[in-house]
Amino acid sequence: VESARGWLPAGVSLFVWQDRSQTLRDRLGLILRNGASGLVLVFVVLALFMDLRLAFWVGLGIPVSFLGAVALMPGLDVSANTLTLFAFLLVLGIVVDDAIIVGENIFRHQERQSDVLRGCIDGVREIARPVIFAVLTTVAAFLPLLFVPGMIGKLLRVIPFVVIPCLLFSLVESLCILPAHLAHRSGGGGSPRRYRFQRIFAAGLAASIRRIYVPLLDAALRWRYVTVAIGISALALTGALVAGGRVVLRFLPSVEADFMTASVTMPQGTTAAGTSAAVDRLERAAARLRDRLREETGTDPFRHVSAAIGDQPMLARAGGPLAPRDIDRTANVGEVTVEFTAPELRPYTSEQLGALWRDATGRIPDAVAVDFDMSILSAGADIDVQLAGADLDRPRGAAADIKRRLAEYAGVYEIADSFRSGKVEMQMGIRPAAEILGLTLFDLGRQVRQAFYGEEVQRIQRGRDDVRVMLRYPRDDRRSLGDLENMRIRTPAGGEVPFRQVAQVDPGRGFAAIRRVDRSRTVNVTAAVDPVQASSGAVIADLRARVLPEVTARNPGVTYTFEGAQAEQADTIEGLQRGFLLAVLLIFGLLAIPLRSYWQPLVIMAAIPFGFVGAIWGHVVMRIDVTAMSMFGLVALTGVVINDSLVMIDFINRARAAHAGGGGGQAGFRRAIREAGSERFRPIVLTSVTTFAGLVPLMLFESSPQALFLVPM
Repeated sequence: VESARGWLPAGVSLFVWQDRSQTLRDRLGLILRNGASGLVLVFVVLALFMDLRLAFWVGLGIPVSFLGAVALMPGLDVSANTLTLFAFLLVLGIVVDDAIIVGENIFRHQERQSDVLRGCIDGVREIARPVIFAVLTTVAAFLPLLFVPGMIGKLLRVIPFVVIPCLLFSLVESLCILPAHLAHRSGGGGSPRRYRFQRIFAAGLAASIRRIYVPLLDAALRWRYVTVAIGISALALTGALVAGGRVVLRFLPSVEADFMTASVTMPQGTTAAGTSAAVDRLERAAARLRDRLREETGTDPFRHVSAAIGDQPMLARAGGPLAPRDIDRTANVGEVTVEFTAPELRPYTSEQLGALWRDATGRIPDAVAVDFDMSILSAGADIDVQLAGADLDRPRGAAADIKRRLAEYAGVYEIADSFRSGKVEMQMGIRPAAEILGLTLFDLGRQVRQAFYGEEVQRIQRGRDDVRVMLRYPRDDRRSLGDLENMRIRTPAGGEVPFRQVAQVDPGRGFAAIRRVDRSRTVNVTAAVDPVQASSGAVIADLRARVLPEVTARNPGVTYTFEGAQAEQADTIEGLQRGFLLAVLLIFGLLAIPLRSYWQPLVIMAAIPFGFVGAIWGHVVMRIDVTAMSMFGLVALTGVVINDSLVMIDFINRARAAHAGGGGGQAGFRRAIREAGSERFRPIVLTSVTTFAGLVPLMLFESSPQALFLVPM
């Protein structure tokens, strides 16, 4: 581009349009920046809770696990992209959980024994079984995400391909490599060396266990029915919060776009000049908006503006699973595309800019459809009703009724249907007099075609070319409708009659396209919904309950289904439900093996609903919507929240078995719970805090709009 300035003629400039590499660098840098911050926080937390040497070896498990996953990525056909890097960020605090539990247990045994090697072996042997199954349950929770259907499933399928290898490599590192390092520390047994700040923190933690946690645990055991009632009340309150609409459910989050495209479709047969006038109107509206924003904010939110007539290059490029569209490369279509500056440099979001552009444009006369597209993630139109019938007349009538009713809803705009009239044509019929002469409609059509298009009478081979010789009327006799009316039609008897005596011709329009689904002709009615004014879910519910039954009753033989975002949402939610059920069954089986019990896994899995409670209240506190990304996170959560419970139950069982000789019963059971709770408090808190610390930079401190769609997960 720089070198071209020397030889380009005056008035012609060359510049970079749609530099996707810069967008990719920005997004990868965003994830890497937050990942580095999370890594620092995780190590700080480890250093506060543990001996620095132990914290170092535990933290070393992160790069080991990550490099192992990176080594497998080519074989799994996974690239380095925004979502795979987010998966590394997601698992950042989780991969150290098993190393924390193993390392802390090794140190606990080494403090009690003089033989460091023996303490290491005993520590690993005691904790290995629950740690292995804790990791496997987390893997089981992420595994079903590989099989979620729909666009969102394809998009986020790469996350398990990163998380699962990381977890498996972390298991090997924590059970084999970490103990090898800790088995050779100098100084023998006794307490590990700690700095002053660590001693202060450790003393405060021990005091918290003794003064707060143990009394609270005793009270919960003593008032166990009250404890259960409090838990059930929290579940009920959260369920009521969701059912009552206090928590906004939105299928796809709003993602800041780099481009904004307005496409216009004129009637078939519109000349390029007619379409150019509509495109000019879109361009002028964009220019007025640009000038207005420059005056208001002092910044230019637009980088480039391009226009195309007879093609829709941006929509053609987006065509596919993310934005299915029919691209008509004819003179009656056009588009205007605006490339934005970086989201951090403009005061308006892409959705707000799109709404302002739409308002500035107003209504374009004679336009069949005008669409504004400002989203990277799009599963289709907010409202998409597909009407099917044996012929097109009844679905078209039903579509007109639905469009009229949709216009009554506040916040519903860009109401259109998929039916497109074809070009102007002369529709030919046969008169009764023609049948007396033995003529058929086929005879009329064939002779008109021969006269105006031509009949192939010979083919001549010239080298590699095949030359067709066509016989037809001279050019001057086939240039007007009068020539059609003046032509003569041959009869089967060999005579000729005037065309107008045997045929009737009416002007009309054909079909641009006829769409069929399951052998029925279909028409789709689509509309967009402004989330500030209305909810697409509420509009669709009202359509389903009140409007569509009336419309189908007035148009017998017409059936309807919801497509677009609704169909995508239904497929995704159904897949997530199946995946969640599969994850629960896998987790139950994996828990039953080490515990040798059927009821203890149920006790452990009781933590799962309370993970959901925390997630829902987290959305409420942070004032963000529950989206499909949130649902993916909830399914994956099932394996994470039970890990600490599995280790706790395993230690309770060990303590209960140790006290069995000295009198069991309820008192022995409570004593075992109290001892296990005190011993496992620090590693359980530490695993939870490190998981949180790995995600907190992105969740709380990242202001970039490009990261917002990842926050719900």
